[in-house]
This record gives sequence, structure tokens and C-alpha cells, in this order.
Amino acid sequence: MKHILPLMASATLFAACQSAPLNASNANTGVTPMASAELDSSKALTRIAFGSCLNETKEQTIWNTIAAEDPDLFLFIGDNVYGDTYKSDPRWPDPTMPKMRGSYNTLAAVPEFANFRAQTPLLTTWDDHDYGANDGGAYYPFKKLAEQIYLDAWDVPAGDERRSRDGVHTSKIIGPEGQRVQIILLDTRYFRTELQATNDRGAAGKERYVPMAGEFGSMLGDAQWAWLEQELEKPADLRLLVSSIQVHADGHGWEAWRTMPAEREKLYNLINSTGAEGVVILSGDRHAGSIYRRDDVVDYPLYEVTASSLNLPASDWRAQSGETDMEAGPYRVHPMQYEANYGLIDVDWTARTASLKVVSPSGGDFVNLFDF
Repeated sequence: MKHILPLMASATLFAACQSAPLNASNANTGVTPMASAELDSSKALTRIAFGSCLNETKEQTIWNTIAAEDPDLFLFIGDNVYGDTYKSDPRWPDPTMPKMRGSYNTLAAVPEFANFRAQTPLLTTWDDHDYGANDGGAYYPFKKLAEQIYLDAWDVPAGDERRSRDGVHTSKIIGPEGQRVQIILLDTRYFRTELQATNDRGAAGKERYVPMAGEFGSMLGDAQWAWLEQELEKPADLRLLVSSIQVHADGHGWEAWRTMPAEREKLYNLINSTGAEGVVILSGDRHAGSIYRRDDVVDYPLYEVTASSLNLPASDWRAQSGETDMEAGPYRVHPMQYEANYGLIDVDWTARTASLKVVSPSGGDFVNLFDF
């Protein structure tokens, strides 16, 4: 795989940050561990909630709404706090990442979230704003410390595989034989190479990035690709493949797998070649939600549910900007939900169906039925 290397603002600082201890489980990162209710992996899941893009400083009554749904599990799929420490400019921040630590500690002190996680198990991955750099990827110089803070904040046990390797990707199979749900949480940040900047900034469909030609770029990195293949080969009945950024969406020029067409094709091909059935993609990032479907990439309808944002929705700025549509399609099967929203999956093990929903307290829910 070919890669594009960016110019580094400070090679010395980059090298110093990369030599920091990796995932030292006994390190005092100064964050409050956010433990959640214990997940019983032997019990079949029937309701799974998920969401993304939570600003820790804004009101969070949405946790009460999600709690009333009584989910068996909540997937926190990226931008779980807004702790950016690096903004792609010449000014280097404090490499000890005080803003990120503060963001996690602010979230830990929110009563609604504390009550929610006390009764609901959580599984997490990150996106750019809890990674530390807007649209950041593999060359973010503080990523090792960012990972260490993330693992401590989400109370990841010392013996967990994420404590001994790069990246926060992880997988879990929940439920008895015949009712197994596999949760695969990808890391689309730690290994992702640089994106191709647009040649027409702000233009519809080319707002920030355009697709790379050929096979340039890597979304997951070689080690994570090999790991994903092994995970998809494991037996499961329903698989939730979590990508913090959108996979199917082609109608906008922000971050998405469309920026690396060869990588997206590799993902689709891997689902096919491993014979992985029952895959549903979950994503966030967009500050708007909807449901997508492709019938041309695997041997069954491949749905993607985008749920975003929990409390920082696009409706906050659309009225001011005059923007009428954030995305042209073409694989979206519902309008965009611009108000605060979350995702919900109800599994009927007798009928072997999953109801895929984007739910908003403001109304206008979207639902599709997936047979597996």
C-alpha cells in the first residue's frame, strides 16, 4: 500500500511524543475512570443503542431519554468528548494534553451520564475530537498519550489487548450460539494516512476533501486490516461494524471512506471474502443522522445507520448558514435528521430481523428492517 507523508511542523517534538510509554496501565493520566454497568456476554442482546458527537459542556438530558429506552448496551462511537489539543497550525499545544483530560473529567461529573452508565453497559471507540486533532490521523504527534488517556477514562482493564498494542479497535461477541451479536469497533484515526485536500473548498460535494486516485492511502493500517479479517471470520449471527466516519455516503466532501475509494472497496471485498453475514455498519461524525443502503457491494443489502449528534446537532448552525441540504445522497434512503438523535437496534431473534432506527426526541424517526 502506498502512503502520502505530510510535512511535520516539528520533527523533534514529533519524535519525543512518539517515544512516550505506550498504554502504561499504571500511569496516572489524571482522568476519572468512567466505569459502566457490567455486560453479561452470555445473554442475548435485544436492544442496542448508540450515538456520537457529545459536547461535554452542553446539556445532556438526552441520556435520560436513552435510558428510558432500556437498552441492553450503548455504543459510544466517537467524538465522545471535544478535547482537541491540536488544530493543524504552527502553534503547538501543551503535549501533556490538559484540555483532553479536562474534557473527560467534565463528562465524568455530568449527573445524567453518571446515572446512565451506572445502569447501562458501554463499549466505545473514538473519532477526531476525542483523538485530539480535528480530522487527525496517523501523524498526530500526541496519539500515544491520547490513547493512554482514552483507555484510562473509559476504565479499560489492565489486561485488555488495547493496553498492549497500538489503536483502540476492539471486538466482542455477545450472546449464546444462534443469538450471537458481534460488535466490531474500528479505529479510523490512529493508522489513517493523510487525505487529499479539495481543489474547490466549500463547493458542494468537495467541501474539504476529494477521493484519492489509485491505491494511495490507508484507513486502518496493515495490522488492523489483518485483525479485522480474523474478526469477520468468527461465527456470529448479527454483526455491528462500527466506523466513526461514514462508509456508504458519497454526497459530501467531508471525512468519509469515500476519500479512499480503494480502502472502501477493500472493506466491501473483505466482508464478501470472509463470508461474514449479518453485517450492519454504524457510524457518526456528521452532526446529522440517517440510514443508508447499498445492494451492489456484498451478497445482501448492506445497511449503514449514521447517528449524530447527541447534543451538538447540525440544526444549531444550518439556520444561520442558510444551508438547505448537507448531502446529495445517493445511497441515503431517508432525509437527514438535523436535530439531536441516537441510534436504536431492536433484535427479534424468532423472526431473525433487526429494526434499525434513528431516533430524535424532536420527532421524525427513521426505521428500516434488516433480515439476517
